[in-house]
Amino acid sequence: MLGAVALIGLLATFSGCASTVALKPATNANAPECADVTVRLPAAVGEFTGRTTDAQATAAWGAPTIVVFTCGLKPPAPTTLQCVTINSVDWIVDEQDSPYLRLTTYGRTPAAQAYVDTTKLSADAALQALAPAVQMLPKTSACSAPDTASSDDEDAPTTGGSGDLP
Repeated sequence: MLGAVALIGLLATFSGCASTVALKPATNANAPECADVTVRLPAAVGEFTGRTTDAQATAAWGAPTIVVFTCGLKPPAPTTLQCVTINSVDWIVDEQDSPYLRLTTYGRTPAAQAYVDTTKLSADAALQALAPAVQMLPKTSACSAPDTASSDDEDAPTTGGSGDLP
């Protein structure tokens, strides 16, 4: 009987640890605009349900973690990286950690960022789910395209591969 109680306690401990994602808050995570965004984040992104995080103005979805969201970053400077517009929110696409994409808002203050495992979920699906909340961040500028194509029609890149988020 004592062994069963110990096993139940051990399982409860591990399940509690598995449900909380350890993250670091961004420098401006305490900005009121981030609070407006955080309370509007979706319960699920794609088929992945939300998880508890231990840092202000952050969120995560999936077990293992598929999407990590952070609000309160310094707005990025103009860049030559690809910029896509999903549901009226501009995102800079950083493929340096491919197949994971780091997607940072452009022209929003403070900035927000999503880190997506594109082997499990398309970046488009993640950004479409996050956009209604992220639209709460004040828009200060927009991406400019080198051509005349509408950026609302551009898709965020999708990559192949496998693995968990770092």
